[in-house]
Amino acid sequence: MTQQQPRQAVAVVGGAVAGARLAEILAEAGLEVAVFEQNRRPYGKIEDGLPRWHTALRQQEYRKIRERLSKGGVHFVPLTRIGQDVTLDGLIDDWGFTAVVLACGAWRDRPLPVDGIDTYLGKGFVYQNPFIIAFNHAEDPEYVGPNFEVEDEGIVVGGGLASIDVVKVMMLETTRKKLRELGHDVDVETLEKAGLEKACATVGVQWSDLGLKGATLFYRRQAEDMPLQEIPEGADDKKREKVRSNRRKMLERTMQKYKFHFEPLSIPDAPLIENDRVVGLRFRRAELVNGRVTPTDETFERRGSLVVSSIGSIPNPIQGVPMRGELFAFEDWELGRISGLPRVFSCGNVVTGKGNIVASGRHAASVGERLISAFLGLEERTEQTESQVGEALEQAAAPSGPAVAEAVTGQLPELEPGQLEAIRKRIRERQAQVGFEDLDRWMDRHAAQV
Repeated sequence: MTQQQPRQAVAVVGGAVAGARLAEILAEAGLEVAVFEQNRRPYGKIEDGLPRWHTALRQQEYRKIRERLSKGGVHFVPLTRIGQDVTLDGLIDDWGFTAVVLACGAWRDRPLPVDGIDTYLGKGFVYQNPFIIAFNHAEDPEYVGPNFEVEDEGIVVGGGLASIDVVKVMMLETTRKKLRELGHDVDVETLEKAGLEKACATVGVQWSDLGLKGATLFYRRQAEDMPLQEIPEGADDKKREKVRSNRRKMLERTMQKYKFHFEPLSIPDAPLIENDRVVGLRFRRAELVNGRVTPTDETFERRGSLVVSSIGSIPNPIQGVPMRGELFAFEDWELGRISGLPRVFSCGNVVTGKGNIVASGRHAASVGERLISAFLGLEERTEQTESQVGEALEQAAAPSGPAVAEAVTGQLPELEPGQLEAIRKRIRERQAQVGFEDLDRWMDRHAAQV
């Protein structure tokens, strides 16, 4: 029996967890799909946002993404940035796609609200995304980007899982450096899994003898407010208080294992500058009034070797997509539909504006206490917990996939005769421009190092 030719073709922007899963859903619904990826590899936050000690989870998700991009009817187009190499309007008007789905994630760091601090980017001050990317690609020969020297007494401004990742990187790297000075080469994965005291003990060293003062995480609220565990919708007061207590306990256990400090109710107020570099921050004390963060008149200063802002990620602007504040101008949050762009849909972190791969706001799965504890490194990561994190990623990334497929097939016009082959021709031409021949050869040639 001859397979029916697809009557719609969809361009998916972004090939990581959300884009690959959505491409699979669309292809299984009988649509033709082209996945446009700005990087060589389509792994997104799995590769560049998930710290490299998550080895098993990373390899598991790499395999899934690769399998999904190998599905029949899915074409992978790497090294193609929408808005630069190809315009958003052009995908519909010139290429002829029925629809475009934005699954490009949240990669732009939310600006730290401190006057003038961005002037010192790379000079004692850095944002979370480039910091973690540099850490993950420290041994990648294909990596082209900034590197950051991690020294003792770093400062992290944040409050979520991502900020704990950043402060852990600081503690792991500074401990590893001190151990090297003593002739002990302990890898990051071992330090993270065992914890600093236990890992040092295996080579006959006490962590307290290393002379490290440790990095500090500054948060504008209290430990109980850190979104380490989601409060279930409709939770009563007892359940809410239990979650808040769990958050505090998780943070305390993480601090004990990785030796960093925590300073609550602290709002960054101004940079401390010496010799044209940031050498710390002035903070303003805060208090909570009816649950709202309220600055006080009290200020204090903290010096640090490096200041990292980890207050969240937002989507990069795309030419032709209207913005409403930090996010795209969505009129339908479930399908990610955008005002004035009837053939554009969205899914994943580009909708939520959350860069966190485990908890993605309204599109997140419910992630249990044990799973978050394992993610933080407080419990052993088993095959089961890694699989559960993977499932959470799937549900957070593309919850509206079937609905998008239904909307495209049911609401948008079908392709005209000959239009599908014209789209395929354009795809092949773009692939040739970037040196892409087939997925297996390309992925093997550009294999991920982490």
